[in-house]
Amino acid sequence: MAEQGRTLRKDARRNLEKLLGAAAEVFRERGLGAPLEEIAQRAGVSAGTLYNRFGTREALVDAVVPELVAGQLTSVVDAARALDDPWESFAAYLEGMCGLQASQPVFADVLTGRYGAAERLGELCHAQNLNAADIVERARASGALRADFASSDVAVVFLCVARVVEATAGIADDVWRRLLAVLLDGLRADAAHPLPVPALTAAQLDAVTARASTRR
Repeated sequence: MAEQGRTLRKDARRNLEKLLGAAAEVFRERGLGAPLEEIAQRAGVSAGTLYNRFGTREALVDAVVPELVAGQLTSVVDAARALDDPWESFAAYLEGMCGLQASQPVFADVLTGRYGAAERLGELCHAQNLNAADIVERARASGALRADFASSDVAVVFLCVARVVEATAGIADDVWRRLLAVLLDGLRADAAHPLPVPALTAAQLDAVTARASTRR
């Protein structure tokens, strides 16, 4: 009986490792809305095994995605902060993050808030939002970035780029760079005209990301 128990535990560990590996692959390739059944199939286990182990999509996301994305997010922030020029730092941050969105669908979901109630991932994204706010403030304080650009506008840029990436995938994969270049030119303080509406409030931004998280 003891031997049988050890075998069951070994099988459970092996199934867990296969599920985590498959989830990382599928989320990276297809985003956080990928069918959980596809993850189970790629892992070679039943969907019941996946649900018994994790219970919800958010639990699986939290078990896999923070480690999957944290290093690359940090690399973009560090590279941007290493630049002495505040405008170049700001532009590098946006380009780096948008490049992640374009290269791996999981980042489009992470940067636009499409991760639902995944708490660990939410905490990671909150920390990244604080980094973005620091980079924005530095560029704004230097006089290079228009004074009415708000930290919440960064999320709007990511939303715009994510939609373009989705629409042009396999047709014109790099056209998001054209959009971002146009946006950056419009964000320079020396070319600024008054904006017609205010930036999103914190409550509005929360509502927007909550809506985005329901769209798969």
